Amino acid sequence: MNRNDYVEELSEELSFHPDRSSIMEEYEGHIRELEAEHEVIGYEELVARLGSPEEIARMWQAENSVTESRLHWLFVLSNVFLFLGGGLLTLGYHLFEWPFLQSLWYRLLSIPNVIIALYFLFWALLGYEIGKAFGPRGMLLLKKTLLIGIVPNLVLMALTVFQILPRRWFDPLITPRFILICIVCTGLLYPVSWIGCRWGRRMSL
Repeated sequence: MNRNDYVEELSEELSFHPDRSSIMEEYEGHIRELEAEHEVIGYEELVARLGSPEEIARMWQAENSVTESRLHWLFVLSNVFLFLGGGLLTLGYHLFEWPFLQSLWYRLLSIPNVIIALYFLFWALLGYEIGKAFGPRGMLLLKKTLLIGIVPNLVLMALTVFQILPRRWFDPLITPRFILICIVCTGLLYPVSWIGCRWGRRMSL
């Protein structure tokens, strides 16, 4: 048996899946990469590297049982809670003179680049988990999650730019340069999460 037998058998095993053609493209691409490394690769080695067609089909069948909305709302609500936590910290700092809040506030103000990097990591993880769990179908879920998830970001920027929230609350962060950085970073959230999603799809193979 050779690689063509493996591909045909895998295609038959995945006949139940609505995205079979996309999944097959992913696996055939992975097989071509293995062939580039080893020149000739047989059925047994493909089973050792990727798993048998039956095992792969069972994995994708199990993937179908994962509830998309659960993962979708998990990340949306996580983003909302991040903003609520930041909002409560801001209110607490300005309304109460608690030493630990004052200390935490100034520590966070001193590391804005670290906070931005961690936030990008959060969205990269979002894309990775969606790509790993849903494969080719994950892109649509990623877009839906991102569109809803960035609403708090846009609301906060609008409230700050139009001075509905007092700018002095965010001194010394709120400068034209920092606002521009926030806008650019918001625009980069989709590319970052898209890369994570693609990586997650590869890891699911």
